[in-house]
Amino acid sequence: MKSRITIALIVLLSILSFASNSAHAQEPPDSVRKILTRVAPQYPSLARSMNIRGNVRAVAFVAPNGTVKSVEVKGGHPVLAEAAQNALRKWKFEAASHGTYEIIEIRFAP
Repeated sequence: MKSRITIALIVLLSILSFASNSAHAQEPPDSVRKILTRVAPQYPSLARSMNIRGNVRAVAFVAPNGTVKSVEVKGGHPVLAEAAQNALRKWKFEAASHGTYEIIEIRFAP
């Protein structure tokens, strides 16, 4: 009976350990690379007419040469999200030895 409980406990701990490691692997690490070129987003006319304001939070994957390869919006008003993505794709960062994930927040105010 003790051996069954021991085996069940080992299996449970293994599953929890794997799930914990997987959750951490999916979160982008915080990195702070110097921004060389920052492009301001175009304020969407729909957002201006509806007086929509706020912040868009995004995670950008920056290649070793400093160019933004992908942008994933993590929060913010959907009307503002596309403008933020378009601007972030034009940003340039300092070069690094490897690609990094950068957490960026863009503020929109009419």
